[in-house]
Amino acid sequence: MRHAPIMPDPIIQLRDTTKIYHKGGEQIVPLDHLSLDIERGDFVALMGPSGSGKTTLLNLIGGLDTPTSGRLIVCGQDLGELSPRELAYWRSRHVAYVFQSFNLLPVLTAYQNVELPLTLTPLSRAERRKHVETALRIVGLAQRMHHRPDELSGGQEQRVAIARALACDPDLLMADEPTGDLDGHSAQEIMALLTSLNHDYGKTIIVVTHDPKVAHCARRQLHLDKGVLAVDKVSTGRFEVEA
Repeated sequence: MRHAPIMPDPIIQLRDTTKIYHKGGEQIVPLDHLSLDIERGDFVALMGPSGSGKTTLLNLIGGLDTPTSGRLIVCGQDLGELSPRELAYWRSRHVAYVFQSFNLLPVLTAYQNVELPLTLTPLSRAERRKHVETALRIVGLAQRMHHRPDELSGGQEQRVAIARALACDPDLLMADEPTGDLDGHSAQEIMALLTSLNHDYGKTIIVVTHDPKVAHCARRQLHLDKGVLAVDKVSTGRFEVEA
């Protein structure tokens, strides 16, 4: 995985971006004319109550959905201009996700779980092996690559999920409640890992969380409320585990 310097360059630009859903004749507006820049190499925590628009914003930035109006430019591409097929291809090149529930295949080893998305790329078997071994080394699981998920702790499973995300060397790492299923110590280790990926490799990371301690690991905290940006602040804290 390449070491990328942190540069003052917006990787994400929202301009008057709105998302509207219709459900049972009712109009739902999870994002309401939101304008926002996120710099390349930043570490951002998205916070807010349920229904505030956090997941909608994450899905829009990650190319899983498109805005109803306004502009959304990510990695230099206006996502509103792409067809569903083009959006899927763009997503495969630029974005990787880490979820609360790990989403590992239980019959596969850690190595095989990390390699799986690479089988859809033109990489050779030797190139895939290099990517997988590098990713597992970065997350500290080089010695556990041949273990299945049921032979790993929850924290180790999440590390495998992060390695799977890293294997394609994405521009954006999106994490949706990545510590939600973990105990305090494992959560601390995962956030330390994400912090290292941001600091040492310049990865742009966006984390959705309800946990203020997790949010304090990020450089920037964005609090959404009813689809608008209520708070935008810089954080210099660190993750701590309660005794």
